[in-house]
Amino acid sequence: MKLKNIKHVFFDLDHTLWDFDKNSALTFKRIFEIHNIEVDLNNFLNVYEPINLKYWKLYREERISKPDLRYNRLREAFDSVAYFPADEVIDILSISYIEHLTTINYLFEGTVDLLEYLKQNYQLHIITNGFSEAQERKLINSNILDYFQTVTNSEQVGVKKPNPRIFNFAMQVASAAPDESIMIGDNIEADVEGAENVGMNSVWFDYKNSNKDYTKLRISKLNELKNWL
Repeated sequence: MKLKNIKHVFFDLDHTLWDFDKNSALTFKRIFEIHNIEVDLNNFLNVYEPINLKYWKLYREERISKPDLRYNRLREAFDSVAYFPADEVIDILSISYIEHLTTINYLFEGTVDLLEYLKQNYQLHIITNGFSEAQERKLINSNILDYFQTVTNSEQVGVKKPNPRIFNFAMQVASAAPDESIMIGDNIEADVEGAENVGMNSVWFDYKNSNKDYTKLRISKLNELKNWL
């Protein structure tokens, strides 16, 4: 059943359109080779991914700084696999990771097809908590920037999702009313609840298909969004 009165579709970027897990894994593979880091990549990634999510939550909540996030997620992950590089090496890797991350740009299956479909009837926008210098390059290098009328980044607003200010800022820039807007994102707290708290509609992108019993709008594949828009 199609949703009525929607004019503006807001997307998260990482883990929603841009396949962060895949791109991040390939980035680590590359920088470990460049910097001669001798750890088992799969073991590292298994511990890094939940650690990274933990530190992003702390960052969203303004409990740590960007430098703290970049350093501590690597330090804790290396410690967990019993590999102990010097602080200087961690700093080098954190910079190298950001530099190389935006050169590998796999999108989720169906991203371009969905954007082509939606652009015919809706204005499309991005709201992201990612670092501004990286997010712009991701959009450009993955060839999807032109689909979006506006891109709102947490660093330009000074707060992060789910803070209401970033959603209100994004809607103001887009000249969008809450009841005409819908937010699609992978994070229930940051994207879904954040949007709903300012009166926007929302869809949870459960790309890991982890909760089929979720009672609100949920998709596990991007093309399922066509059922409602």
